Amino acid sequence: MKEFTVAVVGATGAVGRMMIQVLEERDFPVKELRLFASERSRGVKIPFKGEDITVEVLSEQKSFAGIDIALFSAGASRSLEFAPKFAADGAVVVDNSSAWRMDPEVPLVVPEVNPHAVAGYKRKGIIANPNCSTIQMVVALKPLYDESPIKRVVVSTYQAVSGAGQKAIQELMDQTRAWCQGENMPEPKVFPHQIAFNCLPHIDVFLENGYTKEEMKMVNETKKIMEDETIAVTATTVRVPVFYGHAEAVNVETKEKITAQKARELLANFPGIVVIDDPENKKYPLQIEIAGRDEVFVGRIREDESIENGLNLWVVADNLRKGAATNAVQIAEILAEKYL
Repeated sequence: MKEFTVAVVGATGAVGRMMIQVLEERDFPVKELRLFASERSRGVKIPFKGEDITVEVLSEQKSFAGIDIALFSAGASRSLEFAPKFAADGAVVVDNSSAWRMDPEVPLVVPEVNPHAVAGYKRKGIIANPNCSTIQMVVALKPLYDESPIKRVVVSTYQAVSGAGQKAIQELMDQTRAWCQGENMPEPKVFPHQIAFNCLPHIDVFLENGYTKEEMKMVNETKKIMEDETIAVTATTVRVPVFYGHAEAVNVETKEKITAQKARELLANFPGIVVIDDPENKKYPLQIEIAGRDEVFVGRIREDESIENGLNLWVVADNLRKGAATNAVQIAEILAEKYL
């Protein structure tokens, strides 16, 4: 198999480190791995396949020639600046930020849902990785959509702090430790309020329509990935005091009736989905149990008795893996197998 020179940009962040781990776990054909981050990560070494790779300072690089695939998780501003430079030097960029997701010339890809869209990388040399909460939802929606077109989706999320990065993880740890030890609660720095033992209906900034940017990402990205602008989507996104794994309560209205039993069969037979749906025996997906897994887990599958063609689902996935790093590496695998 052909081997590739791969770059990870934002290599010292939570998602960047997970990208490196997933590349190794999935035995991606890496000829050379180059790691980039900001000045504060200068000289940091990260292990990969028994070798310690030294992190390079992104802003000091004059050329990115020789890189075949670049996995970006360095934030939108860095992506807007550097992704075109990597692409101009011959790399295909898979970007995890929000920078390129709604660009009509950049494909937005979830491999289980729209792998054909990867071919669109040729326009700008960039592929966008969707928002973590969108990824797991559209994986669960796809087999239902293939059975009957979806009219409307109402989703409420319960998102782990790791979605806000390493500092957010530390903030929850520090606040929890202080509470358990009877100490003064540290002032929140990452979140607008205390996150320990609390739920915050506030992820990203509020927009003029009263929704947050995170909520509108789910609305707009779902339509683009599913390639159907007629799907009505409304979202409420909530940060919860969980370290890893996003959960979602998803209500789906389809044009034709799909029974709960049929939905279980469709979901169970779809690549990348694991159904755990045995509530009588207290079996349903739990964030604490799916951490470290790459699949999307679905349970609490039941018909919505308030409308004729409705279903309720409980959808859980590891936000750092399937919600970010694994999805990006899966896109890279498609590039390696079919395009490069």
